[in-house]
Amino acid sequence: MQVIRILLTLALAMCMAVASAQTQYAKGKAALTYSSWKLSAEDKAKTLKTAQIKAIEAYYAEAGEAESANFEGIRAQVTADPEAFLTDTTVLSEEDKSDAKQYNVAVRVTLNVAKLNNTIKAGSAVANASKGDKSKLTFLFVSRQIDEKKSFDTRVVQREDVTQRVEASASQKRSGREGERVSGSEVGTHASRSGSRSSSVTASTIVETGGSQTRKASQSSYALIPSENLLTVFKKVFGQAGYKVVEAAYVEPASGGKLSIAAVENDYKGGKDLKPATKRDMVMGVRNAKVPYLAYGTLDASLPETDPQTGLLRVAITVNAKIVDVSDDMPEDVANVGPVVIYGVAAEEEEARTEALTQAATRAAKDLVSQLTNNGVK
Repeated sequence: MQVIRILLTLALAMCMAVASAQTQYAKGKAALTYSSWKLSAEDKAKTLKTAQIKAIEAYYAEAGEAESANFEGIRAQVTADPEAFLTDTTVLSEEDKSDAKQYNVAVRVTLNVAKLNNTIKAGSAVANASKGDKSKLTFLFVSRQIDEKKSFDTRVVQREDVTQRVEASASQKRSGREGERVSGSEVGTHASRSGSRSSSVTASTIVETGGSQTRKASQSSYALIPSENLLTVFKKVFGQAGYKVVEAAYVEPASGGKLSIAAVENDYKGGKDLKPATKRDMVMGVRNAKVPYLAYGTLDASLPETDPQTGLLRVAITVNAKIVDVSDDMPEDVANVGPVVIYGVAAEEEEARTEALTQAATRAAKDLVSQLTNNGVK
């Protein structure tokens, strides 16, 4: 029964996650000072509308710079009729201070995120471009997990400096005396000598110790995680944004031998980043194929751990992604995402990892598209 309850809880959470992807909650509040002798229905409705707009603004402010900039493009539509972009409005509190002639209201709204996003897309440069003017875009994302990590012991070097000092001194002193004595017919002589000698030796030894420690960074190799879901997610999001999406497998033969999917994968297996030569060849290959935009990056999966809330397995995915305009001789980054961490929770490791990868890919693709829209890329 416990297992069934856990599975039901997980299923409910997944359903709620899907629903929350299209709807989000936000709070807003507004105040109005009125001049009439009492609050009118018109003033009350006006204040409620302002609170709704504040809630929508708060949502986009929280969503990030790119999303907030995209909202500015549809602000006029939203402020004209905020309820058209909401599915529900709940009044959390309201107060009419008749003595001060001030009305305050706080609301919680349910945003129709799908409609908001569609409105933003409708006003984007790529959406308004003709079919022939819409840009081609290809992508190459790799999902991976650490396969082997080599750590190195700390190298310790000890040093001992020994200094010896010897001081010596010596002194010698001698003295003598001679004399004669005449007495009657006799002459007498006498002599005396005395001397002294001293010496001293002082020795001292000074020992100084020290050393250094050298640490070498660990080296990691990765195992790639096959995931057809990533291909589907990126094609869907980029395609819905209005771009002509071309899979890298179709671009490779038209790249003049420059783009090598295998070389990119091998670089990502051996380390965190692409080698400069591989990156240059990849860009040149996409340019040779006459595809102006290249999206690429990594989705790194952590080892599973126990989720503290559900007791199920949790896997974290760290996303790093970018889109490069390769049409010019000097490639230019037009969108960047990461590092962003997304979690997936499930009863089994593979399920948790798949859920996390799908959510991470969706988040990365949408964030990249938001930046393209903000930059007017078509």
